Amino acid sequence: MAHLPITRMTLYKHGVGFFERRAALSGEEVELSFRVTEMNDILKSLTAIDWGGGQVLGVDYATPQSREERLAGCSIRLDDDRSLRDLLACLRGRRVEMALDQGEVLTGKLLGLDEPSERQPLASAMVSLLLDEAAGAGATVRAVALERVQGVDILDERGAADLRFFLQTSLTQDEYRSVTVRMSPGEHDLSVSYIAPAPTWRVSYRLVLDPKAEGGPKALLLGWGIFDNRLEEDLQGISLSLVAGMPISFVYDLYTPFTPERPEVKEEARVAAAPVEFERATLGMGADMMERVPLAMRAAMAAPAPAAMQKMAAREAFAAAQTVTTEGEALGELFQYVIQTPVTVGRGQSAMVPVVSADLSYQKDLLYNGRKMATHPVATLRMKNASGLTLERGPVTVLDDGEYVGEAVLPFTAVGGEVVVPYAVELSVKVTESSGSSREIYRLFIKGGYLHFEEWDIRWHEYRLSNHTATPLAVLVEHPRSSNYELFDTVHPQEHTDDYLRFEVQTPAWGEAVLKVQERRLLSRYEEVQKQSHQNLQRYLQQGLLERNAYDQVVKLLMLYDTIADYEKQLKQLDGERDKIYKAQQQVQGNLQALSQVGKEGALRAKYVEQLEATETQLRGLEKRETELKAAIKQVEDEIAARIKALG
Repeated sequence: MAHLPITRMTLYKHGVGFFERRAALSGEEVELSFRVTEMNDILKSLTAIDWGGGQVLGVDYATPQSREERLAGCSIRLDDDRSLRDLLACLRGRRVEMALDQGEVLTGKLLGLDEPSERQPLASAMVSLLLDEAAGAGATVRAVALERVQGVDILDERGAADLRFFLQTSLTQDEYRSVTVRMSPGEHDLSVSYIAPAPTWRVSYRLVLDPKAEGGPKALLLGWGIFDNRLEEDLQGISLSLVAGMPISFVYDLYTPFTPERPEVKEEARVAAAPVEFERATLGMGADMMERVPLAMRAAMAAPAPAAMQKMAAREAFAAAQTVTTEGEALGELFQYVIQTPVTVGRGQSAMVPVVSADLSYQKDLLYNGRKMATHPVATLRMKNASGLTLERGPVTVLDDGEYVGEAVLPFTAVGGEVVVPYAVELSVKVTESSGSSREIYRLFIKGGYLHFEEWDIRWHEYRLSNHTATPLAVLVEHPRSSNYELFDTVHPQEHTDDYLRFEVQTPAWGEAVLKVQERRLLSRYEEVQKQSHQNLQRYLQQGLLERNAYDQVVKLLMLYDTIADYEKQLKQLDGERDKIYKAQQQVQGNLQALSQVGKEGALRAKYVEQLEATETQLRGLEKRETELKAAIKQVEDEIAARIKALG
C-alpha cells in the first residue's frame, strides 16, 4: 500500500496542528493510522483531494469498538505464543491441506487437536484429520503429531476470511485506528489534510545589547521556535509554519455512534389522496433554465477541474536559502511564522528553528511599580518592535557587553508595538509609599428645601525615592490610572499606558526625591435646610460658600422652623394639661357615686358638681388654644412653603 508522507505542518498555540500529506502514487487506496484520541478531530477536518486526473471515492475507518468487540463474530482467535495450535483448534470442521515433514501432504477436514500433556504440549499434541474420501473408499481419520506440521492451506473460504480479518484487526492496536482513502484506479496526485492534537510550540528569545553601536544603542533580537515531533514517523524536508494567536477550537464527538431516542407516533386512519400531476417543463438546460437552478448547484456545475484547482491553490516553491529564514504573514486575528527552508525532525525528537532576527534601537529605564515589584525599581529595556514580525510571548535572556545580566518574559507584541523587557532589580534605589484621602466642599447652593453640596473627594499618594549611588538616576514611577478621578496640583505625567500613568522622578546622588500624586472627583449630596445649625451656616458664610442674601433667607427659614417647633411644644403642653383634667374628672366622678343627695353628703356632692363644671370650662379653653396654635402653625408652614418656592 502506498505511503503518504507529511509535506506541510502548521502548529498552533492552543494544542492542535494542521497537517498535510501529499504524494504522487498509483493504486486504489491509501491507509493512514491515527490515535483513537485524534479521531474526533480527524472526522471533523479531514479533506482529501486528488490534484491529478483521478477521483477520491470515499473514506473508510474502523468502527469505534474495542478489539474484543470487533472480533466478537470471528471464528479465528490466536494467542501470541501458540498461534499454530490455536489456528488448528479454530479450524475444526473446515477443509485444509496440511503439509507435513518429509514432503507428505494430507487433505481433509480437521477433527481437532489433542493435548494429553500440559508440560510438553507441542511434543505430545496430536492433530486429527478426516481425509477426503477416495472413490469407493470409506471415511479415513489420520492422526499426526503437531510437531510434524509444516504448513496449513485453508481450503474453506469462511475460515480463510476469518483468519485475514483477525490478522487485520491485530494490526490495529486498541489505541490506534486506520483510515483508508479509496480512489479510482490509475495514477493520482493525492493530498490529505487534517487537524489533530499536537503539543503547543514555544518560543525563546535572546537580546544581545550593543550600547556603543553606531547611531545609538542597538539590541540584536534573536527568536527560536521550539516544537516536538510526536508523530509515529520521521519528518523529512517538510514545510513548517508556527502560528501566533488563539483561534477558536474545540472537540466535537463525531467518532462515537449515537442513536437519539425518537417519539413513537401511531398510525392513523385516513382516506387515500387522489393522484397529483404536474405539467412537464418545456425549457431545455439553456440560459433560462440555468437561472432556475439553485446557486449552490450552479457553483458545483461550474467548478474547475482538479488540474485547474491545483494551479489555483498551489503555493510558490520554496526558495533554496543558504540559512533558515522566516517570513511573517498576517492571518486576520493570527500571525504566522513561515519557515522558508525545509525542516527535518526525527520521530520522537524536538527541534529549534530561528523565527526572528532583527536589530532594534532601545533605551534603558528604571521603572517602578509597587504592585509588581515592591520597594525597588526594575531595570528595563524599552524598544519598538521593528522586526516586521508579531512577537509571540516567551522568555528572553539579556546579554550586555557579552555578559548575562538578567531574564524576562517578552509579551505578545504586534508589529510597531512597544516591547518592555524588565530584566533586573535596581537595589540601589529604594521607594516607600504613603497615601491618604479627604473631602472638601467645592460649592454650595440652595435648591428647594435643601442645601446642595458639591464636594471634592480627594486622594493622594506619595512616593519617596532614595538614591544610594553616587550618580543621579531618573526613575519612571507607574501610578494606577482611574477613569473617575482627575489629576490636580501634580506634575504632568511623562507618558501613560492603558492602566498606568508614568511620572519621571529625578533622584540626586546620595539623596531623596518625592513625588506626590493628587487626584480628585466631584461628588454631590443634599441636606435639608430644616436640619442645619446656625453655626454651620455662619461657617459657610465666612468661607464664601453662601452669599449674604442666601444666608439671610436660610436664617429666616430656620427662625420659622423654630417658631413651628415652639408652637408644637405648646401643643404638647396642652396635651399634658388635658390629661391632668381628665384624671381629676375621673376622681370626682368616683366620689359622686359614693355620696347620697341628702344631708352633709348632699352638700359635699354639690361641691363636687361645681368642680366638674369648672374643669369643663378649662377643657373648652384648652381646645380653643389648641385651635389657635394649629392655625398659627399652618400660617407659618405656608410662609415656609412660599419662601422655599422663591428659593427655586
